[in-house]
Amino acid sequence: MFLGEYEYAIDEKGRITLPVKFREYLRPGVVVTRGFERCLLVFPLPAWSELTQRLDSLDLTDAQVRRLRRLTFSLAYFTDVDRQGRILIPQNLRAYANLKDVGVVVGLNRYLEIWNPQRWQEERSTFEAQ
Repeated sequence: MFLGEYEYAIDEKGRITLPVKFREYLRPGVVVTRGFERCLLVFPLPAWSELTQRLDSLDLTDAQVRRLRRLTFSLAYFTDVDRQGRILIPQNLRAYANLKDVGVVVGLNRYLEIWNPQRWQEERSTFEAQ
């Protein structure tokens, strides 16, 4: 279970550290892909497998399903968690999420999101105002 929010530096190679308490669940590797509000989604392999099965079960003749599959799979990358608990975020995904030198890692139970800090504050403000 992934909970909380954590701010970490992104190094010059595009790596971000993941919270210590999450690492044992992420050691086999993770899949990083585009999120829906200009954030990134980070899935442990079991959660990624569940997601792919659900997407594979949707009707391929539906244009919205095809768009969702493209969004999810076209920029998805498998990456290992290194000994320091970091993952590499490819440049194109960093550009998509406007990640420069800092990212906010947000736990969402079965997966993580990584946000640009300013965008995360805007997102928080949106749901806190309701």
